[in-house]
Amino acid sequence: MSPSHADESLPVDAIPTGVDGHHGRHIVGEQPPRPAADRQQATERKHDGDDPNRWRALVIILIGGGIVLLDVSIVNVALESISKGLPGASAEAVQWVLSGYALSFGLLLVPGGRLGDVTGRRRMFVLGIALFTLASAFCGFAPNGLFLVIARLVQGLAGGLLTPQVTALIQQLFQGRERGTAFGLFGATTGIATAIGPLAGGALIAAFGETEGWRFVFYVNLPIGIITILLAFRLIPADKKERDNKRHDFDPFGIALLGAAVVALLLPFVQSQEWPGAGKYWLVVVAVVFAGLFLLWERHYGKTREAVVDLTLFTRRSFSLGVLLATAYFGGFTPLFFVVTLALQSGLKYSALLAGVSTVSFAVGSGIAATIGGRIVHRFGRQLIIVGCILVLWGLAGVIIVVTYHYGPDLGWWLIVPLLVGGIGSGLTIAPNQTLTLAEVPVSQGGTAGGLIQVGARVGSAIGIAAVGSLFYGTLASQHGDYSKALPLGLGVSLGFVAAALAAGIVDSVIGRVRDSRIE
Repeated sequence: MSPSHADESLPVDAIPTGVDGHHGRHIVGEQPPRPAADRQQATERKHDGDDPNRWRALVIILIGGGIVLLDVSIVNVALESISKGLPGASAEAVQWVLSGYALSFGLLLVPGGRLGDVTGRRRMFVLGIALFTLASAFCGFAPNGLFLVIARLVQGLAGGLLTPQVTALIQQLFQGRERGTAFGLFGATTGIATAIGPLAGGALIAAFGETEGWRFVFYVNLPIGIITILLAFRLIPADKKERDNKRHDFDPFGIALLGAAVVALLLPFVQSQEWPGAGKYWLVVVAVVFAGLFLLWERHYGKTREAVVDLTLFTRRSFSLGVLLATAYFGGFTPLFFVVTLALQSGLKYSALLAGVSTVSFAVGSGIAATIGGRIVHRFGRQLIIVGCILVLWGLAGVIIVVTYHYGPDLGWWLIVPLLVGGIGSGLTIAPNQTLTLAEVPVSQGGTAGGLIQVGARVGSAIGIAAVGSLFYGTLASQHGDYSKALPLGLGVSLGFVAAALAAGIVDSVIGRVRDSRIE
């Protein structure tokens, strides 16, 4: 841990306490009296939390974070339109429209969080939105496939810079139960943006035509981005100058090692269908080597300077298990829309719009449940996440049963109930996990910690899509294009990932109860 953060702790009311209570009593029971500097930091954070514009600022923050998440799923239904309407849009180029975004997005998450922590979160938020908006304009304008791929890489970098600021600003502006509510709204935004993307993309393609409609999938970001920038300057609190006047360093070698590890880990999974054979997975070994070098470097560098990642973050059980849970959960959650959309469009010949409509119930359930979950997470702790994961498992199992026995033109109707159940479970998982994972993290490290959670989510998504997609496409080939057999088998892998997330939640809850019983 760097010297500037060695004694920093959160205000007591920032720690959610609930039925399992270990996020509260354990910390309070062992917390020593605060020195004057810590009390001053707590007072300043309290002042941030009392900002009169904080709820209006939250709307702007969520809009900014929402368009980045929306762009992950909205492009899925536009790939066919891109193939038809864009010169040079080969199969490889179209794949890189997806995988390039995922790679560059993951690359900048932790460095972006670190930049926000040190140089100012509003500054990095606005810069991220501006770069994302500009890149969206270039994507829509793209004259050929290569131009579009490069613009998507820049768009992904902008998303990686912007996303950590969202969670860090929520931590900065809100305390106690208000923070849980704010993270609940962020969870609702995550679920709705992910699930509503196919609907929005389908509607735009239907409105503007099959060959040119894909351009408006990107152009839609322009007015949203411009409005968000203007209102961000007005509503989000200005960045405070460093009170200790300390000169911060950015650990460039550490950033390079971490970036190499992330890219080497993500690349074989995001390219799993385009790179046949098992040779690509040697990159995972390369990723492990870079990750090991990164850890050694951070331990050495952090003794005398500020490392890009404070490794003591991982000594906090709530943070470590929360990152693990997010990684496993997104490994099961993200592939759902990937394979269901493929089955509806390619298998049943649904239009892009109709395929999007078929997933709306998930968005509705997720949005409502996330809002409620954020309000009650302080009462139930990890137990709420356990319930959420169980509901997601039921929803996925319901989708598998429906596809197995009712695969046909009316499949969209049959999917409403299981997707609604899964959406409710997702809402009770993502937002509460975000709240509890960051509960014991010092506010000054919120951007870096938020970036690490997002890296876990992106890695989980890439691995999940590769694993589900491999079985899905393999079964499709062996069963002569029978989606009713391929889809259930693919989603069976998703069940395994969500079950792993459930296990992480149970472990955290059980360990917390054991520690509480020892304290009492």
